[in-house]
Amino acid sequence: MPHDHPHPHGDHDHPHDPSDATPWKHDGVRVVPGNQLDGNVPSTPGMDRKAAINFARVGAQKLWAGTVTIHANAKTGAHHHGPLESVIYVVKGRARMRWGEHLEFTAEAGPGDFIYVPPFVPHQEINASATEVLECVLCRSDGQAVAVNLDIEPVEKPEQVLWVDPTHPNGGV
Repeated sequence: MPHDHPHPHGDHDHPHDPSDATPWKHDGVRVVPGNQLDGNVPSTPGMDRKAAINFARVGAQKLWAGTVTIHANAKTGAHHHGPLESVIYVVKGRARMRWGEHLEFTAEAGPGDFIYVPPFVPHQEINASATEVLECVLCRSDGQAVAVNLDIEPVEKPEQVLWVDPTHPNGGV
């Protein structure tokens, strides 16, 4: 059966023309290896955030995704993420979330659980374990990170995290 065009699968209906100047080979799917995450992101004492997917790394317009590791017994101060929505997936450990105008509400989550934080909700993230690290995957609804610290007296006060190394066997700031 003869065809009037060179693309037998109807590529003219496809939103991407293979002859475009931006080939999908370089601007399509991206894999970011777990050992190549970007640690150069705003962090909180006791928390290590690493970006996997964001505007700077892959051109993401509406998503930020990465990991967060929260040291044993560490807590953030009260904050919110402006208009962004956040989803936290707990990989390992025990997370305690506090939220509300006075951080009066609380819930806990463990491995396999998802946590949703709506826009502008004041909250505090807490590692509920005194001995085990908390490892999470974090996704936000924008390619840029937004964090607004709040002057709320938290129910669970953030603690100074001490670094333990050979020159500071009892911990140093």
